[in-house]
Amino acid sequence: MTASPSAQLIQELAAFAGETADAAAKVTMDWFRRPVDIVNKEDGARFDPVTIADQNAEEAIRALIEARYPDHGIIGEEHGVKEARSPFTWVLDPVDGTRAFISGLPTWGTLIGLLYEGEPLIGVIDQPYLKERYLGTPGASFLNGKPIRTRPCANVKEATLSTTDAALFKGKDREAYDRLLAECRLVRYGLDCYAYAILSLGYMDIVAEAGLKIYDMAALIPVIRGAGGHASDWEGGNDWAGGRLLALGNPDLLAPVSGLLAR
Repeated sequence: MTASPSAQLIQELAAFAGETADAAAKVTMDWFRRPVDIVNKEDGARFDPVTIADQNAEEAIRALIEARYPDHGIIGEEHGVKEARSPFTWVLDPVDGTRAFISGLPTWGTLIGLLYEGEPLIGVIDQPYLKERYLGTPGASFLNGKPIRTRPCANVKEATLSTTDAALFKGKDREAYDRLLAECRLVRYGLDCYAYAILSLGYMDIVAEAGLKIYDMAALIPVIRGAGGHASDWEGGNDWAGGRLLALGNPDLLAPVSGLLAR
């Protein structure tokens, strides 16, 4: 294992992540709420849309990374994997929430995560239409440069819950989600990555999702943790390959929430 990154290096990398978000925003804002061609990435009945905004925004981010940090790895939703020759790998979802994007809803975001030796280190959730940029670093998270904190929800019965779409849960995952839903005071749907931003800002308490990929999660985790929240798989660990992400504004809710989600 190599030495942990210094505070100075983390600051440099976080600033660079902001530069990549700026580059992506120039692309996405050219297409948001304007006519754009939509391609379905899936065969058959399932609809998984992609647009030129997704593709070109990722290209813009990758070009900056390859110019500044050519040894760093890259994992992108639209353009695949570039193997790392260093401990650092950037993980990109240029438009998380493409369905929201093509529907004119400002709940999509550009996700830019940085892994260090496979673990989330820095994350950016950028919503350029709302002019909101969330940055997560070890020990602190920020909205447009100002520190943010989660809220101390005392128990599950007082919690506001979110997930993108309950219909995405299958089998035992749906049963687990329904158990959690039955205990919560309020639920909001359809927010994509923005739910995690709002949780980090202190207006949401629980977000639970399944079927995610690493590019859906890597940027979110540092933002949640840096704001004082908890981010893990449903069991409280770091099995990101399983695709189940649990975010809590109050880490003390882990035991009761993971108990409800236990399959």
